Formats: sequence, C-alpha cells, structure tokens
Amino acid sequence: MPALVGTIALPAYAILPGGGFTASERFSLSVAEAQDVSVSELASGAPVSVDGFAVTTKAEIDAAAAEAEAASWAAELAARGNGAYTTVTQQAEGDDYPWWNETPDDYGGGLSPLRYYYRECVDFVAWRLNRDAGVTSAPWKWDWGNLASGSAYAWADEWTSKGWPTSSTPVVGSVAWFPYNHVAYVQSVNGDGTVTIEEYNQNSDHSYHVRTIPVGEALYLYPPV
Repeated sequence: MPALVGTIALPAYAILPGGGFTASERFSLSVAEAQDVSVSELASGAPVSVDGFAVTTKAEIDAAAAEAEAASWAAELAARGNGAYTTVTQQAEGDDYPWWNETPDDYGGGLSPLRYYYRECVDFVAWRLNRDAGVTSAPWKWDWGNLASGSAYAWADEWTSKGWPTSSTPVVGSVAWFPYNHVAYVQSVNGDGTVTIEEYNQNSDHSYHVRTIPVGEALYLYPPV
C-alpha cells in the first residue's frame, strides 16, 4: 500500500539507457496543456442573464377562480339557448307563495300541488323555480318527481347527480343551500359581498322571511332547465 501511494504521488518517469530516470514528456501535464481551457469569444462576450420568477398571490388565484366560474356560468347560459328561461329576471321581493294559508304538516296538513309539504322551504323554492320558468299552474315544470327530494339536506347532492351546476358564486334565481337542511331563493346579489334571500320556514314557523347573508354562508344551486 505505501508503495502504491508513493507511485501515485510521483510524476511519470522514463528509464534511460544505462539506467537513470528522466521526466517523460508523454505524461507531462505541462506539455500536454491539459489544464489550459480555451473559451470562444462568442461565449465570453455573451451577456449574463437571470431568469425572473413571478409569484402568484392567493388573491390572484382567487380572482382567477372567480373569473373561471363566471365564464363557466356564461357558457352554461349560452348552452341554454335564447328561450325565456335563459336568464332569471330579478323580481320584487314579496310573499307570492300561493299556499301561504294552508295547514303545514306539523298540524296535519298535506302535500301541495308540487308534492312537497305545504309551507316548507322546499315547497316555496320549488314554487319560485316554476314561477321563474313561467309556470304558475298545472302542469308544473318542477315538482318532487323531477326536481329534488323533500329533504333540503339532499338537494346539493341531487343537483350534482343530475349534472346541474352548483357554485360558490350566487346568481339571481338560484337556490341558496345550507347544510343544516334548508334551502332559500336568491332574490338579489349585492355589491358588498352579500345576497338577499327569500325563504319559508327558516325558524320552523312555516312563514315567509327575507334575510341578507354573506355570500360564503351558502352553496348556490343554479336553476335547472
């Protein structure tokens, strides 16, 4: 092992005739110019550049997501054609529910013509979806059979299963869905980050109410066609 180390550490030598050693030009790094590096003038004259990196902020990501949702909704409306129900026109607030004085289920009442119990949140919203579609009497466009079940809690999943759009962005005429088994009708979308909703039975009183809530309190089920 010491001999090996010693051999590596010494420069290369050649044996002369008659004995003796001389440095071998064949293995001389100096002669071979192995340590010289030639750089092209084009390369040495090239400017040095550093790529810039832009950082996307959360606000920018949120804004892009909102724009994408708006574009998706615009495409949805465009796909609906030019019929009267392409968009929902905002109407005046007010209790136009036609069965406001019927006996609710809590007191032995029955089903409305829409086949939900009278004066429940789901029956009121189903009425509004029919009204916005231009239908205010039988044959109804929407009822329990083709809209959603009698449990408001299930409406979001049923909307999804039917391929109907839902969004965190409200539009007039959409359904405000709350995970605590309640739905309401979006009357207006306000410029301050709130929405005004109309509803029945929000306080388990089977009565009409109007509230203004922050947009983020509900999921919005867009009107079906």
